[in-house]
Amino acid sequence: MIKKMMTWLEDRNRRFSRSFGKDISTPKGRFWGNVHYNVVDHAFLRVLWTNFFEIAPGVYRSNHPGPRRLKRYRELGIKTVVTLRGEEKFAHYLFEKEACEALGMEFRVTKLWARNATKRDRLLAVLDTFRDIEKPFVFHCKSGADRAGIVAAMYLMVFEGLPVEEARKQLSMKYLHMKWTKTGVQDYILSVYEARKNAEPIGFEDWLRSEYRAARLNDAWDARKTPAETAQMLRERKDEA
Repeated sequence: MIKKMMTWLEDRNRRFSRSFGKDISTPKGRFWGNVHYNVVDHAFLRVLWTNFFEIAPGVYRSNHPGPRRLKRYRELGIKTVVTLRGEEKFAHYLFEKEACEALGMEFRVTKLWARNATKRDRLLAVLDTFRDIEKPFVFHCKSGADRAGIVAAMYLMVFEGLPVEEARKQLSMKYLHMKWTKTGVQDYILSVYEARKNAEPIGFEDWLRSEYRAARLNDAWDARKTPAETAQMLRERKDEA
């Protein structure tokens, strides 16, 4: 009974959150867009809390910035904004895109997941984006904890040459990342890579290109397989689709 009630409430909340906030082209639309942005997307929590940190010279991570914060970023010299939330039809995306255009900031879009391992091609696309854009730049997800955390770790390993033991600090409570929740799959990815690297040296990007498989990582995480078991399985089955 309680489970059915919770499912019903979740469904109602989902329908409500998707019922408005898709138009900012009129005064009325902007009003409701701001309501959606602040209430549904929790932007009011991010007014003072920014989760903004420089992880390498000219490279920043943060939670989702509003128009005023984007203006401050531009004043800091930041030229490009990379959202990890994907292209959306709701106000948080529309306001960000509008603000970047008004400020003359390049706006790049890719979609990653927080509670699941993201597909390999999307992670590789992020690395390609970092190679293509000009510093200083900032990347963000919603809270700046999970997707931003795994991307920060990737950046430090691939572009700064940091070991995984150091890079994984980007996934910590300092950024409000809670590894004991479903988002712990991001830590698991790094643990699997670490186990693989300890068995035989391999760079993170090489591992990503040759052995990483999101679906298998998700299954292994759900089954609570040890990182070493999963690393070996991925290595043995790397030639399979």
